[in-house]
Amino acid sequence: MNAPRVLVTGARGFVGEAVVFRLLLDRRFIPVAATRGETRLKGLCSIVLLDLAGRNALPDLKGIDVIIHAAARVHVMDESSSDPLAEYRRINVEGTVQLALKAAASGVKRFIFISSIKVNGEQTEVGRPFTALDQPAPQDSYGLSKFEAEIALQEIAQDTGMEVVIIRPPLVYGPGVRANFLSMMRWLDKGVPLPLGAIGNLRSMVSLANLVDLVVICIDHSRAGGQVFLVSDGEDLSITALLKSMAHALGRKASLIPLPAAMLIWPATLLGRKALAQRLCGSLQVDISHTRKILGWAPPFAMERILRQTADHYLDNKNR
Repeated sequence: MNAPRVLVTGARGFVGEAVVFRLLLDRRFIPVAATRGETRLKGLCSIVLLDLAGRNALPDLKGIDVIIHAAARVHVMDESSSDPLAEYRRINVEGTVQLALKAAASGVKRFIFISSIKVNGEQTEVGRPFTALDQPAPQDSYGLSKFEAEIALQEIAQDTGMEVVIIRPPLVYGPGVRANFLSMMRWLDKGVPLPLGAIGNLRSMVSLANLVDLVVICIDHSRAGGQVFLVSDGEDLSITALLKSMAHALGRKASLIPLPAAMLIWPATLLGRKALAQRLCGSLQVDISHTRKILGWAPPFAMERILRQTADHYLDNKNR
């Protein structure tokens, strides 16, 4: 029996590239990397060009068994577009729909969509995590675009019979992480005093290794089709605890000033940084019991181990 061919979109990105490398190591599947340009994967697997903005024709999908759709216009804190929702919809909704329609017409059996926990919302009360059965409540353009894409994919699944699997991760971290997590490591490495020493929130995260493990499980698991899965490391940290753990992994002592959350949110609001302050001070917990039950899956990699690997990668590369 021939190994299934798995097309991974966004194969230059943080998640997509890691999925391809995992598939290459596993050797149970034949990965095909879909990217917009040059990639480190050249020579390791088949590569096709994919531009979700619609400037080029979609690649030939004949012979592809499963698509893992990790490509997206990602969420950014400092949005520069005059109409961000239109930009998110163009890539995350319209691009996804066109790809899925061609996939179904080409005989692709399963379409795995990397969505976002922002479909559920932005915050939870401590002890009341988001679940896979919650009514979606996206609060920003990025979350809304991911939710609209989910709805469209589920309609395509009903019309065509192609199975759709939706995965909603929270913050993804791991070696090579960028954006806010990288900024946090830089602050800690430099010993910058941070007014985050008394934040009693709880936030779920997922390591890249655990997310990739779940994605690969969903390729051929008999019960994955038609499901929505939340994913996390299975343990939650306050921002204060995260900073202390990350500083320890970096071999530094965290310089944390114990200010109450309320003393951070109101000045941040005045400075137009309310969303960032809420992200730092608010809770966002994820219940993965549905994922565990349906797939028999548990996060195989401990958070402490991946935090250490993330810190080591940062220290090895910070001067390059």
